[in-house]
Amino acid sequence: MLRTLLTHTPVKRLVRGVPVMRLLAAGEVALLAKEHLELLDGEQRHRLIELVRKARGRPSSLSEHDRSELGELLALLEPRRLAGDAAEKVSPVPLPKRLLYGRDRRDKSVAQARRSDE
Repeated sequence: MLRTLLTHTPVKRLVRGVPVMRLLAAGEVALLAKEHLELLDGEQRHRLIELVRKARGRPSSLSEHDRSELGELLALLEPRRLAGDAAEKVSPVPLPKRLLYGRDRRDKSVAQARRSDE
């Protein structure tokens, strides 16, 4: 089956032009995205898909309420963590955690506490 799949024209062109490591990296990123989508329950996922389809790539086609709802749903997906996880997966060298995931929340609260003490 795999042999048949790899010999058909569209897939054959794709495999010839893209190194296997890039395909594996793309697969890993797709699995990470799936894990982040699973952070939403079924109703939230359906609503997210509905809003994205309704927007058709233009947030201006959504009402203010829909835009805020879309923002809340996207925040639940933890996009910063997804980007950090994806960068960590595909990077050939270790990357600093601060670069991947931003400042630690504890650092922020400690800094605020120091400012209030002064």
